Amino acid sequence: MLSGNTSPFTDWPRSLRVGVVEDDARSRETLVAMVGAAAGLQVVLVAANRKEALDLLPRQEIDVLLVDLGLPDGSGLDVIRAARAQWPACSVLVSTIFGDESHVLRSIEAGAMGYLLKDIGAAELVEEIRSIHAGGSPISPMVARTILARAAASLMPLPQSPPPDAAPAEPTATLSAREQQVLRHVSKGFTTEETARAMGVSSSTVLTFVRRIYFKLQVNTRAEAIHEAHRQGLLPD
Repeated sequence: MLSGNTSPFTDWPRSLRVGVVEDDARSRETLVAMVGAAAGLQVVLVAANRKEALDLLPRQEIDVLLVDLGLPDGSGLDVIRAARAQWPACSVLVSTIFGDESHVLRSIEAGAMGYLLKDIGAAELVEEIRSIHAGGSPISPMVARTILARAAASLMPLPQSPPPDAAPAEPTATLSAREQQVLRHVSKGFTTEETARAMGVSSSTVLTFVRRIYFKLQVNTRAEAIHEAHRQGLLPD
């Protein structure tokens, strides 16, 4: 028999309250399903864009907020700042296709504690949600290399001017107009089907352009292509 004020639920651990801000419907549904099915996790906020996220944030305290940066009506950075202001104890985990230095550093400055590229699997992402709440700082390997490269560069002496007869700098990749168009759509988070509709071509044609871009940039993934394109000045900041 239970005594006085004892509750049968006193020792039960509270589920982590998770928010998901993701504009791609398929990715959002997958994330919500995976998080909702995971033990000890509870989805308490789901938003498809910046406005929805900012409207919903004050209504429910959140332990971990998963945020995409490329939202259709603005930047996920605004959501990160608002979440940290509204719920200071909330751990913000970025999930995005943008692996360039600018996006990484601005996210950290806004208050993100983890930064993952979208090539991570949904099941692994669930474990990283637990990790960040426990005090970890999940970072994709490519993003970590970017941060380390910046730190190393800041410690290096300024390079001397090359002699007049020095070999010319390595040229950047040359992309066709159509390849550049595909690259811009990819950098904004468009799926293959969305890019095909926007360009008025078939999905297979888009994939052909993507393969050519990968070959010219000497990369193997979408995130690497975006990073290398930014490095070579093929995409605007």
